[in-house]
Amino acid sequence: MGLAACSVQSSGGSTTGTVHIDPRAALASFVPDQALGAAVDGLPAGQIDDLYTPHNIAAMRSTGLRPISYSLRTELGIDAWHWGEEGTWSDPAHHQGYWTGSDNPVRPVLRGWGYALPRRGDSVDQAEDDGYSRIDDGDRATFWKSNPWLDAAQTHAPERPQWVVVQFDEAQTISAARIAWGAPYARAFRVQYWSGDDPYDEFQHWRDFPQGVIAQGRGGDGVLRLADRPIRTRLVRILLEVSSHTAPAGARDPRDAMGYAIAELGIGHIDAGGRFVDAMVHARDGSDQTQITVSSTDPWHRATDRDADAEQPGFDRLYRNGVTNGLPMVVPAGVLYDTPDNAAAALRFLRRRHYPVAGIEMGEEPDGQNISAEDFATLYRQFARALQAVDPHVRIGGPNLQDAVADSWADDTPDHSFTRRFLRAIRTPGRTAPLDFFSMEHYPYDSLCGKIPAMLRGATDRLDQAMARLRADGVPTGIPWIVTEYGISAFSGQAEVDMPGALFDVDLVAHFLAQGGHAAYLLGYGPDRLYEPGEACTGYGELMLFGADARHQAAWATPAFWGLSMLAHDWVVPGGGTHRIVRGTVDLPGGNADHAVVAWPVHRPDGTWAVLLVNRDEAHAHAVRIDLGGHAPGGAWHVVQYGARDYRWLAAGENSHPTRDDPPHRFDVAGGVVDLPAYSITVVGFAGG
Repeated sequence: MGLAACSVQSSGGSTTGTVHIDPRAALASFVPDQALGAAVDGLPAGQIDDLYTPHNIAAMRSTGLRPISYSLRTELGIDAWHWGEEGTWSDPAHHQGYWTGSDNPVRPVLRGWGYALPRRGDSVDQAEDDGYSRIDDGDRATFWKSNPWLDAAQTHAPERPQWVVVQFDEAQTISAARIAWGAPYARAFRVQYWSGDDPYDEFQHWRDFPQGVIAQGRGGDGVLRLADRPIRTRLVRILLEVSSHTAPAGARDPRDAMGYAIAELGIGHIDAGGRFVDAMVHARDGSDQTQITVSSTDPWHRATDRDADAEQPGFDRLYRNGVTNGLPMVVPAGVLYDTPDNAAAALRFLRRRHYPVAGIEMGEEPDGQNISAEDFATLYRQFARALQAVDPHVRIGGPNLQDAVADSWADDTPDHSFTRRFLRAIRTPGRTAPLDFFSMEHYPYDSLCGKIPAMLRGATDRLDQAMARLRADGVPTGIPWIVTEYGISAFSGQAEVDMPGALFDVDLVAHFLAQGGHAAYLLGYGPDRLYEPGEACTGYGELMLFGADARHQAAWATPAFWGLSMLAHDWVVPGGGTHRIVRGTVDLPGGNADHAVVAWPVHRPDGTWAVLLVNRDEAHAHAVRIDLGGHAPGGAWHVVQYGARDYRWLAAGENSHPTRDDPPHRFDVAGGVVDLPAYSITVVGFAGG
C-alpha cells in the first residue's frame, strides 16, 4: 500500500515514452469476481419497477461488474428501513413502534421502504433533505428523542451524554434558553457555547455558560438564565448527562423511558423588560428553521410515516433476476435508524432463502451524520451481537465512511479522528466487536466547478493520502478494505457523463487494487436521467453508466460504461482467477510528474499480461513503447482503446446528450509503439516473453 500510480524518469529527449514493467515487483493480487463491483441503492417511489426490467438488467450486466454491494438511501434520509413489506410492530394495535421484518414472508420481497422518523432531531439529511427537526418546529406536541439503544438499560455499560447543537447562520448574543422538556427529561445537563466560528477547528472548545450547569433538573417548560452578560456565539449545545428515565403517561414500552426528549427549544436573551427573546426560527421546514444537529434519534415510527421518496430494491428481486450474478452480495444494516432485531431478521431471511452474503456492512456514512464515534461503536456492537446470534460465522464490517479523512464535528475531545476513536471503542476489553472488513466511500471532490484536468491528475495523490490517513488511524491491513461507492464527486456535473468520469473511474479502481484494496463498487449502476445541478458551473451530469429514456430504460452509454467494460472484459480475465498487479512506471519525454499518463500492468491467471494505460492529458497524445523486465514483449499486441474521439457530449441543459457514442476500437499491433490519444483509456494485452 501507499504506492503512487507511476514514477517519474528522464526520457533523454526521445519523442517516444516508455512504460517500464517490473514483473518481479508485485504490488497486490485480486480476483475480478470479488474486486470489480457495482452498488445498488434506493430510489423515489415507483422507480424500482422501472429500473429492474429485463432490458436494464441486461445492460447493467453487460458492463462486467459482477459482485454487488447494497447501499441504504434510507439511512441517509433519517428513515427506518423496512427491508420487506411483511413484519410486526412492537405496538401492533396501533401499527407503530419498532418494526421487525418477517424472515418467512408469504409474498416475495420485491421492495422495501424508508419510514420517516417522527421523533427526528436533525434539520438536515443527506437524501432528499425534505424533513425537519421536531426541536424547533413550533409544535410542542411533537418532540425529539434520543436513541434508546444508547441507554445504559440496553448497553449494560455506563452511558455517554447525548446532545443537541443549535447552529445559527451568524453569531448571536445569547444569555438564556427556554427548554420545553418531553419525557424522559434530563436531571443533569449543561448549556454550552462553542468558542470559535468553525465547528471543525480543533483548537476551539465547548465552554459552559456561567449559569449553564444544571444538577437538579425537573423537566417542564421554563426559561433558564445562562449568563448575566450575554455571550456572542454561533453554536450552542445542550449536553444531556443524566436521564430522568420517566416515560409519557400511558406508555407501555420500556424504551419510552430511555434516553432524553425535548419538545421545543429556544435560545436567545433576556431583554430590559425581563422577557425572553428567542433568536431561533421555528418552522416545519429544515431549510427555514434554525439548524439543529443531534447526537442520535429514536427509530420509533408509525405505519403512516412511509417515505415515498425512499423505495429500496427487495432482496428477492436482486437475487432472483440476475442482478447479483449468483455471487455473494454485501448486505447493509441500518445502524443509526434501525434496530438490532430487524437486522437479525433480515439475515435469517437471507439464510432461509440460501442467498449468498459476502458480508453485512454496518452503517452508512456515520461520520457525515455527526454521531460520535463512540456512540456509533455502541450501536455497532449491539447489531453485531444480534447478527452473530443468527449466524456466528457471518462477516461483519463497516463503517462505510463518507470520507477517509473523517474528523469529528464540533467535538473538543483531544482525538478528532472518527476512525481511530471507532476502532478504539470496538477494541475495548470486554466490549469488543468484530471488524471483518473495512469500508468507505471515495469521492475526492466536493465540486466539479474548476479545472477538471487538474482534478483528474490530482486524484492520484488524493487516494494515496486517503489510504495513508487510514493506515495512520489504525485500520488493520490484514482485513479486506473495500470502497462501496466511488466517483469523481458525490455531486452532479458534466464531467461524470463525459470522458473525465471514465478516466477517473478506471484509474481509481486499478489504483485502489494496487494499494492492496479488496474491492471497489461503482454507484450509478442503473440508467438515470439528468437533473438540475446544484452549481450551474458544473453543467448537467450524473454518476451513471447509461442515460435513460422517458420510460427509464437504458438508451445510451456513458464513457464510464465503456471504460469499466474494458476493465472488466479486457484488462482482466473475467471470473474467479487471481490476478497480480505489478509495478508499472511511465517515462515521458517531457516528464510525468503530474501523472498525466499512468500504467497498471496485471499478470493474468492464464499467463498473459495486460497493461491499463490512462492518458489524462486533455491536449496531447503520447506514444509509448512497453518494456517488460528489460525487453519488449514478443508477438502481436492486442489493443483496446477508447477516448475523446469516440464520444461527443452536447451540453443543452436538461436535454444534454451525446452526439457521438461509439464503442472502443480493437486492433492488433506487431509490438513496438502504441499511440495514446489525448483523454483516452487503452488496454494492451500480450503473451509476455
